[in-house]
Amino acid sequence: MKKLIVIICFCFGTSLSAQEDISVLRFDEFLGYVKAYHPIVKQVSLVIDESQANLMKARGAFDPKLEVDYDRKTFKNSEYFDKLNATFKIPTWYGIELKANFEENQGVFLNPENTLPQDGLYSAGVSFSVAQGLLINKRMAIVKQAKLFREQAKADRDILVNNILYDASLVYFNWLKFYNETRVFNDFLSNAKMRFDGIKRSVEAGEKAVIDSIEARITLNDRQLSLEKANVKLMKATLELSNYLWLDNNIPVELQPNVIPDTESEAIISNTLQVSELSLNNFNIEEHPKLQSLSFKYERLNIDRRLKANMLLPKIDLEYNFLTQTPDVVNTFNTTNYKSGVNISFPLFLRKERGDLKLAKLKMSDLEFEITSSKVQIQNKINAIKRELDSYIRQNDLTRVMVEDYETLVKAEERKFNLGESSLFLVNTRESKLIDAKLKAIELENQYFSTKALLFNSLIANPSL
Repeated sequence: MKKLIVIICFCFGTSLSAQEDISVLRFDEFLGYVKAYHPIVKQVSLVIDESQANLMKARGAFDPKLEVDYDRKTFKNSEYFDKLNATFKIPTWYGIELKANFEENQGVFLNPENTLPQDGLYSAGVSFSVAQGLLINKRMAIVKQAKLFREQAKADRDILVNNILYDASLVYFNWLKFYNETRVFNDFLSNAKMRFDGIKRSVEAGEKAVIDSIEARITLNDRQLSLEKANVKLMKATLELSNYLWLDNNIPVELQPNVIPDTESEAIISNTLQVSELSLNNFNIEEHPKLQSLSFKYERLNIDRRLKANMLLPKIDLEYNFLTQTPDVVNTFNTTNYKSGVNISFPLFLRKERGDLKLAKLKMSDLEFEITSSKVQIQNKINAIKRELDSYIRQNDLTRVMVEDYETLVKAEERKFNLGESSLFLVNTRESKLIDAKLKAIELENQYFSTKALLFNSLIANPSL
């Protein structure tokens, strides 16, 4: 948090000297800011809110319902009919619906079957399905699928957040790479400037030829040109990094020149990205977010298949209602006064139902192939990246030795030059080889870190930052 306060101060124009106050932005701190404040990460979290809203919507199918149906007709001063029907329904899980009803009808031309007692008629009963819709129905299926969609949304959120952190990691590694390159050109520019000043004084004293100062000046200008190019790359990388830095309330942050990357961050990178040897040993592919997402999707399709299979059964709806004029007297609800009904329907060929079931099974089979293929691809990709990382470790070791050897050669050549046994051309040649070796080492380190980030992206780890 201390680092963040420093960045905020610079963002609002605090004038501190870059040379006097250097602030190091570590990799884990950077990813922590991205995960906590980046707008797209917050946007991804809306997926969970959306799935929760869909679940609430699905559960609404089981909300109690009050229905009132009122119908009246008056013509030529005659009341043809005045009908009131009020119903209170309570849907339950297994296709059973509890119902309470009040009817009051009157009128000159009232249909005889609608004739009721003067104070109306009360009823309480139940309706349910005994075949299609008993063990599973559309309302049950929608709620179950909404619950699974909520869990799938969590896995999908982890995937999306991981992708954002992966992109941010690559940007940080590029920032670190160009910062290291700038340091290399700065160091060798200082060497070239010191050498040029010394040779210039020797030329003025008549100890060296003018051509030596020209060669030294060419080298100096070449190093200045290289440094300028490196500064431009660093500036672009810094601005790109700023795209991922935000504060609360969606306030963007722009890095100032005194904020630098951590140049000794290999261990922090491995621990932050959870790609250390210990983390890899604890990796279980079955817990991979992509496979979990596909698994939840498969369960949703299975619910749809069960619903389609249930549609092959005949539709048999039963209804039974107790009738009474005095609902406040409990014993008036008995089997003497009742209203019941049964509704049966069954398509003869079931072509639509059989077709829907077959399509549901085909979707499940297609997803099974995708799950199997994805599991093999993920495992092979992870194994390939691990081997690539092992190769980069060996390459970095070789490059480190090469840099040390070139440094030894440069120092030896400089001693010979100071003793008058070598030329400026040979010193510059040795130094150019050393610069190339250091730049190659920086590039290899960048590739090594980027491959670690790719492993992090393949594992879809979700670090606690």
